[in-house]
Order: sequence, then structure tokens, then C-alpha cells
Amino acid sequence: MGELTQVVPPELVDAVLEETGTRERRLRELPSRVGVYFVLALGLFGHRGAGLVWGKLVAGLNAEVPRPSEKALRDLRRRVGVAPLRRLFDVLAGPLAQPSTPGVRYRRWRTVAFDGCGSLSVPDHERNRSWLGRVERRYGPGGYPRLMLMTLCETGTRGLITAVFGPATKGETDYARELCDSLTTDMLLLADRAFDSNELLVEVARQGAQFLVRATSVRRPPVLALLPDGSYLTRIGGLPMRVIEAQVQARTGDGGDFGGAYRLLTTLSDHRTDPADHLVRLYHERWEIETAYLALRHTLLRGRVLRSKDPVGLTQEMWGLLTLYQALRSIMVTAVETMPGCDPDRAGFTIALEAARDTVVSLVGTAAATGPGTSSDLVGHIGARVLHALLPGRRMRLSTRIVKYGTSRYNSWNRDGRPRDSTPITAVVITVHPPALPNAHDPGRAPSGRWGQGCQILAANSNEAMHTRDIAQHLGLAIAGRPLSSLTAQLCYWARNGRLIRTAPNTYKITLPDALTSPTGP
Repeated sequence: MGELTQVVPPELVDAVLEETGTRERRLRELPSRVGVYFVLALGLFGHRGAGLVWGKLVAGLNAEVPRPSEKALRDLRRRVGVAPLRRLFDVLAGPLAQPSTPGVRYRRWRTVAFDGCGSLSVPDHERNRSWLGRVERRYGPGGYPRLMLMTLCETGTRGLITAVFGPATKGETDYARELCDSLTTDMLLLADRAFDSNELLVEVARQGAQFLVRATSVRRPPVLALLPDGSYLTRIGGLPMRVIEAQVQARTGDGGDFGGAYRLLTTLSDHRTDPADHLVRLYHERWEIETAYLALRHTLLRGRVLRSKDPVGLTQEMWGLLTLYQALRSIMVTAVETMPGCDPDRAGFTIALEAARDTVVSLVGTAAATGPGTSSDLVGHIGARVLHALLPGRRMRLSTRIVKYGTSRYNSWNRDGRPRDSTPITAVVITVHPPALPNAHDPGRAPSGRWGQGCQILAANSNEAMHTRDIAQHLGLAIAGRPLSSLTAQLCYWARNGRLIRTAPNTYKITLPDALTSPTGP
């Protein structure tokens, strides 16, 4: 594997094979160690057939090597199986950056993110369809079956901490719960709107990690205390947290103004150490995981369909790809860290990938090239190529978000009228909007709906508790013979979630307005 052999040395491969019980039991021309390296090479030269990949793998060897047939290579993959590749990824996976590496931490927390990638196409074979299902279109079956990949990624380096994959029908939230066990107390999780469910947030907090998650627009968290920076404290699913509602506008050099509303949920509740505008800017780092999928899906795979026609082969191929990706990232981060103050964002994945392919053919960076007893350079050939062609610092720019896929409904989607070409951003304006508080003297600021009306009624009588019958009478529900079970259930639910205080059976009170701080207060 060229210089990648330094990251995946033969001793490690042999240990993994021994641990998983997949080492060969008799002398073979194609031992299991060769099978592991062959699976990794299939990912490195994904655009070539198995026979040509084998030719690349042995091109730099001077000794006589076997020339196996396609069937022999398939049998080698089957004999190796899934377990060694899975275990090899587990060994290499994890945070890659040192604590002092720029761009990987927010205060004392390492920033991580998880998200799903549902655009991995697999061969349209009956065995794959039985596992992943069939892609249905409006006019019948269409397209290749899709594999859902879900990873937990270190945002600064885009290194993978853990990964799961399977049928897309399972859903991103279910896969995300499988990743929560890998969260630690020194991590700050960034996540999109698909991951704001109460159960998932509670699971993340149970691991001791902090989170900064964008919430859907339909959420209306109760306002328990308003903070001076415009954010407020709330309780969701029994978990105390902080809510930031902000408008983010990006201004371009040609006079354009684009943006949208954000509602962020976070466990970082101190507005003095974590101002609202700082957290809004930090949330942008979540897009690093999208860049990781870009490298994996389009740079490494070149958008092609995976090779294997059965679930076992697909599973083995995926773990091989993830192992290869992590090995390349580790070399890139090691090289960048030799330059103090250099952000890992500037390392080009395409450059590292092409350099790794060159070292396989030329055997650069291996014991065969350097000779026995020679210590290899910390940077090496791949790292030197990366450092020689560092990318410029991140530029602020925007363009329309479309899917370049003809049958996608988002192929021409451009709801906010963004420019189709990449356009520089001259300024980003963040405006934090305080929530509308229930206030008897200012009904126009009170929220709408049953909860908003109830807030107004309880706020007008905040000095005393109110019975369910009295609340129903103010709401116009106290009609003779009409049951109040719906209102009773709602009041009980709000009390369980900390929105109301239950002082007696069917009697409730709201904590206003002395518990709230005016947005213009000190």
C-alpha cells in the first residue's frame, strides 16, 4: 500500500486477523494479510477492475508474485470477510488533532458533528435490494439502491470517530442513537434540524457531552428565563437548556442580501462565557462533515456505484473505504501539525489521494524503498505533497444550494434566490431576537395557540394559582356538559415539562414576570 503501510503496518493487520480469527490455516499464495491490503487497494483505485487493482498493488515488487484470476481474488475477499476490516477501522478511528491544533476546539471542548449521507449507490442486484430495498419513483422503480452512511466526525480535521451504515429506511435519528456511545465529556456536538428530538438530546446529554443543535421551526419551547443577550432558558424533555433565536444575513459584494432564521438549542447556558452571536457563528462549523462526505463520495469514489453485489461484500467494501479515508486524513493532519498555526482545513484531500496512489506503484515510503533500519520521515512523501500545495485560507462565499442530479426534486431548487456562481461575502450580520413573553399589559407580544392563551390568562393572575375550571372559563371552554379532559391533559403535560407549577390537584401557576430579565436589563 505504499506509504499508507506506515499507517496500516503488517503487524497491525496480522494482529487484527488473529483477533478476529480470520488468519489462514495453511500456507497460501494469497494469505489473509494480502486480502486486507487488496480490499484497501480496491478503494484506492476504485475506478479500476479487480485484476488491474492487483497489478497496481504488485507493480513495484521485484520478486515473482502470483497473478491470480478474478475468481481467486473474489475467493480471497470472501475468505477474509468483514470482521478484520471492521476491526481495522475501529483501531484507526478517533480524533486526530492535538489539543493545540488550530480550528478543532471551542474553549475546552472538541467540536464534533454527526450527519447522514444517503447518496451511496450500490449495484442493482436482488441480494442488495433484499437488504436495502428498491428505489421507487413516481412511474415505477428507478435508480440504484441506496446505502445510508452515518458518521461522527471531528469537524476541525474531518477525521471519523465512528460510523454506522445500512438501509436508508431506518432513518438518520435511529442511526444517530448508535453513535451516541462514542461521545465523551470533552466534546461539543453540532447537529442539524433532523437531530433535535427530545430522546436524542437527552441521550447526548447522558454521555456528558455538550451540544449545539438547530431546532425545527415548529418548536415553541417555554421561556423560563430571558438572558441579557436575547437568548432564553427553557426545559425540553426534562433537560434544562438554552435557546438562541437569530436572523443571519450574508451580504455579498454585488449588493445581495441572503439569509434565514435559526433556532439553536444548546446546553451551554452561561451567556457571559458563551455569547449568543459566538454560538451562532460556531454552528457554521457543522458543515465540515458535509466536506468529509464530499471527499468520500466524490473524490475517493468519484460518484461511482460500489462494486459488491451482496450485503456481505458491500459491508466489507464500506469498512475498507472508511479505513482508507481515515488513514489518509491521519497523514494529512500529521503533516499539517508540523507547521505551527496551520489550520487542517488547508490540507487538500485530492492531493493526498493522488500522492498515495503514486506511492503504491513506486513503493515510496515503504521498507522496500527506504531499506531496513531506516527511520521514515514524519511527514513523508504524501505529507510533503500536501504541504507543498496547501489550500488558501477559508473564504467567505455563498452560492445556490442545488442537487446536481437530473431526477432530484432539488435539481433547480433555489428558494431564496442565491446566485448560481460562488459569490464572495463582504459581511455577516447576526441579529438575536428575544422571544415574545406572555404579558397581560402587552397582549400583542403573547404567543398564539392554546399555550399562548393560557400564558396570558395565568400571567394576568400570576399572584394566585388557578383551577382548571377557571382557566377553561377564560378560554371559553366551560360549556355545560362539555368535558375538560383535553385541557386537563395539556395542563398536566406542561407541568411535567416545567412550563407550569402545580400547586394542588388541577391547580396551576406560572412563574412570571419577576423570574424573567428584560432584554435591556443589566
